Amino acid sequence: MVRVAGRGAEEVAAAARERTDVPVVDVGSTGVPGVEPLVVATDDGRSAFYANATPDDAESVASVIGEPTRALPDADATVTHDETGALPVPDLDGFSGSRSVLARCGWLRPASADDYAESVGFTDAAADEVVDAAGGVLGRGWGDWNADEPAGALWEGVRDRDGSPAVVVNAHGNPGDALLAESDPFAVLEGAAHVARVVDAVQVFVYVSETDERARDTLEAAAAAYPDFPTDVAVVEGPSAYRAAEPTMAIEAVEGNHRLEARLRPPGPEVEGVFGEPTVVHTARTFAHVAGAVRGDDTSTRVLSVTGDTQDVTVELGETDTVRSAVEASGATDYTGVLVGGRFGGLTRKLDVAPTPIALDERDLGTDGVLEVLGSDACPVAFVGRRSQFAADSNCGRCVPCREGSTQLSELLRDIYDGEFNEAKITELLRVMESTSICAFGRNAPRPVRTGLREFRDHFEAHANGECPSGQCLVDADAEAETEAEAATL
Repeated sequence: MVRVAGRGAEEVAAAARERTDVPVVDVGSTGVPGVEPLVVATDDGRSAFYANATPDDAESVASVIGEPTRALPDADATVTHDETGALPVPDLDGFSGSRSVLARCGWLRPASADDYAESVGFTDAAADEVVDAAGGVLGRGWGDWNADEPAGALWEGVRDRDGSPAVVVNAHGNPGDALLAESDPFAVLEGAAHVARVVDAVQVFVYVSETDERARDTLEAAAAAYPDFPTDVAVVEGPSAYRAAEPTMAIEAVEGNHRLEARLRPPGPEVEGVFGEPTVVHTARTFAHVAGAVRGDDTSTRVLSVTGDTQDVTVELGETDTVRSAVEASGATDYTGVLVGGRFGGLTRKLDVAPTPIALDERDLGTDGVLEVLGSDACPVAFVGRRSQFAADSNCGRCVPCREGSTQLSELLRDIYDGEFNEAKITELLRVMESTSICAFGRNAPRPVRTGLREFRDHFEAHANGECPSGQCLVDADAEAETEAEAATL
């Protein structure tokens, strides 16, 4: 068999089909886009990997596979393995850590129920069995109403209430959620099916960004092919804005509201969610881990996506791994720092920290599962300033601490460039925003600035004295001045 993984696979796979009668299939991304399109030729317990394959490469491989007298072209990596329903991990850049919840990404046809059934099978478990096996799974990501808390407690709260419960799969925004939605949607849907049985849900909503057409199409196809799903399931699109992944804003989008605002709580979604009914909101990662837990898989791993000034990559790490190994998997070696934990994560240079919620929280780092690398010439002061301005521009406007606080924070950071560094005032504003904002957007928005001050205080002081240690702000200022000068001559 020949598999072609990742975006751009369609053209490569079509070329391979022209040259062989051996099955050639498009599979989902592996989570390592830097090696994709990735051609994987499997024959007699051996898989040969061809990174960044062109249609010509695919034709060369396809023309000889299955021919015992002809050798495959030299591969970038080879793996000898037993028959498997999971990707045999090659020795290629970007593949790091373990692969449990990501095991099938890049190996199965995403919308093929037959592939999934042959790989791990659809597990039929009673509600109490699901609670026993998966109730301890911790919610993954800021889009999960039970982030970093045992999911079972939320299910019990919904199950014990009167009404017509709903389940929301929040697959909006996070690269790890998007990877699972596009490459292993049946794992996500199976987890949602388990939870739907636990809470006796009448509807499952799968929520995606309106810009993620691949996730939408794949999830719709998988939902249509899912055998005996326990209730109705609908894939719903919402705005692409970052804030739209917040759990109560996700509910607003599912209900069809055009203006998304965070809901006041209490009550939370477990009491009053979609159309006023008790609702479970988990991310796609959480549901995939629930499905794994019911099968008996390891649920302690964490899916981390690396972005920024490096190659994008999504890996899965165990509790004994460190964040550093994820960054190294991206190929980053020389960097100013890393924002750990999503858009409003913590900025640090110390990466020898386990990817667990407890370890990350002790370092004041986020747990959303995204690591943003700042290149070696990046200015941390400018970076946190841009992140603060993003919060000011992108918040929903519902609560004063977030709406006004983020604007004031941006102004205080701009004042530093004019020589006024009022650290006490900044620190107090951060405290107020974190303690009084009504949702995770406002509570987390102060973290990049707070951790940036702690990790790079000397940079802030230097900027107040008219210097930028990285030199980047001077470059940006010169470029801006040149642009203004050119505009003045027009």
